[in-house]
Amino acid sequence: MPHTTDLNCDVGESFGAYKLGCDADILDYVTSANIACGFHAGDPATMRVTVRLALEKGVAIGAHPGLPDLGGFGRRLMKISPQEAQDIIVYQIGALDAFVRAEGGTMRHVKPHGALYNMAARDILLAKAIAEAIYRVNPELILVGQSGSQLIEAGKAFGLQTASEVFADRTYEDDGSLTPRDRANSVITDHELAVRQVIGMLQAGTVRSRQGTDVSVKAETICIHGDGPNALLFAKQIRSALDGVGITVQALQK
Repeated sequence: MPHTTDLNCDVGESFGAYKLGCDADILDYVTSANIACGFHAGDPATMRVTVRLALEKGVAIGAHPGLPDLGGFGRRLMKISPQEAQDIIVYQIGALDAFVRAEGGTMRHVKPHGALYNMAARDILLAKAIAEAIYRVNPELILVGQSGSQLIEAGKAFGLQTASEVFADRTYEDDGSLTPRDRANSVITDHELAVRQVIGMLQAGTVRSRQGTDVSVKAETICIHGDGPNALLFAKQIRSALDGVGITVQALQK
């Protein structure tokens, strides 16, 4: 069992008159913040406020770039070319990085969002395009991707530091992919089940799939979706459980 792990959350996903999540409270319990960059969610004011909150609370900041799909929250599949993927990644990293620098901080990582993340987990050409975009902007950034995915392999191929991610609030399929959100039981809403899944992934290096198979995972960072109705409760309970089994929760180290 690892002695340390990172606990991350997708935040900054409010925009305009729409308020999502409870970022200020969740940032008290996580160690890394994946901040939306305006394509799937977020806007300039939200980015500024969220960056400032993360810096005040000592939480590592990462860009959370998604597909240009505000209406679908970046969770709808979209056919894009590798060049288009590079362009939207560079654009969104640059936008958030400007806010981070303006507030006196430093960006630590990049984690693609939603459908883009899932597409890159399977599509090596898309994964390479994303990894190359990050490398060309700043090769010191850490690429966060799903454990065992093409995104992790692409990041390593470009010489990026990578962090293999697992999910506290999502179920898995036999092939190690996340259960699609349009299927039953794709999202975990019971905090006790979420805690058991997290501890199991850290202690055994496996997660029980929806079909009942133990799937190998590498849990270098654990994700909680900030837009979930129980996100704050999950963050509190998981952080407490990790402390209880002697696992130090800290931001990804370069």
